[in-house]
Amino acid sequence: MEKFVGAPLFERQARGLSLTDAGAEYLPFVREALERLRAGSEALSRSRRDNVLTVTMSPNFANKWLVPRLGDFAESHPDIDLRISAARRHVDFAVDGIDLGIRHGTGDWPHLHVTRLCPELFYPVCSPAYAAEFALDNVKALTQVRLLHDQDQARWREWLAAFEVDPTLSEQGPIFSDTSLAIDAAVAGQGVALARSALAALDLKAGRLVRPVDNAIPAPIAYWIVCPRATADAPNIQALRH
Repeated sequence: MEKFVGAPLFERQARGLSLTDAGAEYLPFVREALERLRAGSEALSRSRRDNVLTVTMSPNFANKWLVPRLGDFAESHPDIDLRISAARRHVDFAVDGIDLGIRHGTGDWPHLHVTRLCPELFYPVCSPAYAAEFALDNVKALTQVRLLHDQDQARWREWLAAFEVDPTLSEQGPIFSDTSLAIDAAVAGQGVALARSALAALDLKAGRLVRPVDNAIPAPIAYWIVCPRATADAPNIQALRH
């Protein structure tokens, strides 16, 4: 190791070894590497041995996409004990005890096994009663009602501009910190949300929401299933991925 780093790491003494200054500086990195190896080995062993599958994703995705589908998964895979961790941050699989994640982004995580879950569109949604009350049958009509925003007004501005409507007309209506809250507000008849297709699909299917116009724009990012490369072929992980 000393040859590899190009510096003496130990002082040889009659009663044993002690660290040099370089060795003391190097020690925390060695400890971290060993800990990651230990945690990674445990994760690999657990994924191939246990029936527990721990999955992480954003609260939005857990609420609007995964939770409504849990019954079907449990029926198809009664032997898998699924654990859901809803978190906004990207976890460290080696140290957080997570088997698989669903991430929203470009898919550029080169150290992970990555599978695209679904492409996404942005389109307006509202309750059936709201669409009927305000006769929302064209893009311009949407600018005359309350628009529901996800985090900021930028997405509505982009959508209106794509269909040649003055984007400044979007600068009204409440702003929600979570996409799922904006969708729930639309279900409750509070206005029109610009929804991600993956998150609105089940509310549309159930009739709680409608698309007042067909106009949509592609989202620049998508949802991806990610896991460590070493565990990508584990049976439990394959069951959820497929």
